[in-house]
Amino acid sequence: MNSPLKPGLIDATIEPPCSTWNARLHLEFAKRPRGVRLVKSEHEGPLYVQKAFYPEGPECAHVYLLHPPGGLVSGDTLNIDITASEGAHALITTPGAGRVYNAREKGGVQTQNLQLTVGHDAVLEFFPLETILFPNAQARMHTRIDLADRASIITWEVTCFGLPANGVAFDSGSAVQSLKIWQNNRLMLNEGLVIDGEGESADLLNGNAGLRQRPVHGLMLAGPFDIEPVELIETLRLLASQTGEKEWLAVSQNGAFLTVRYLGACTERARKLFTLAWASIRPELIKKESMEPRIWAT
Repeated sequence: MNSPLKPGLIDATIEPPCSTWNARLHLEFAKRPRGVRLVKSEHEGPLYVQKAFYPEGPECAHVYLLHPPGGLVSGDTLNIDITASEGAHALITTPGAGRVYNAREKGGVQTQNLQLTVGHDAVLEFFPLETILFPNAQARMHTRIDLADRASIITWEVTCFGLPANGVAFDSGSAVQSLKIWQNNRLMLNEGLVIDGEGESADLLNGNAGLRQRPVHGLMLAGPFDIEPVELIETLRLLASQTGEKEWLAVSQNGAFLTVRYLGACTERARKLFTLAWASIRPELIKKESMEPRIWAT
């Protein structure tokens, strides 16, 4: 949520501490006779989970990914590797926003590498809360998704450029985001965004062919669908027609995948719209009604 911060609590020009926090997390979910279980949880550094919750019953594990530092400083690297093995179903979210702070001069980039692997007949849903990029952040955010046959993925990412509620623009720094989906060694979807606040690509933040001076950008994707979900697309486009002034929601089909894009000024609004879209997508893709993680209500 883009709530104004009290003066003095956060200054986008303040140098973060000089230490770095490199972390690694590997999770593996497997289907067992009594339901889906978190069978492997390995971590190094300040990145971990506590336990799985089962608000939908034993066939779907909900897990909250915890990163106590709350953000990345210069030189930090987060490596997250999540596997849903054959027949398993897991939903992963985070309890709060991630942050990429003002980078130190010659301090290196801030990197997050996310690997999602979904086995045969498995489902993985990955719904992190927003990532806030402070001015002069040097963010590198890479996601790779590997799908087996009959695997399903639903995920989103929401990025906030600057601190709009405080009137702080992302007018320096850079962000490189990539998302690739592979299935049977074939590239199925390739998304990328490159923003350089000080270079020519700064026009992407302001131009009509870019982000139109809207600081919040979101991408949601779901699939693969066996057949074209015509009615679902119409439902999502009806949702898109109900957005407010100076915000946009767009729905498109890219091969076997649906993409939903948000452009606006409020991360909470982006999440609410994506949650409504998820409520329509989930029953069509995996034949289950949506159930929001409890932590979203706190």
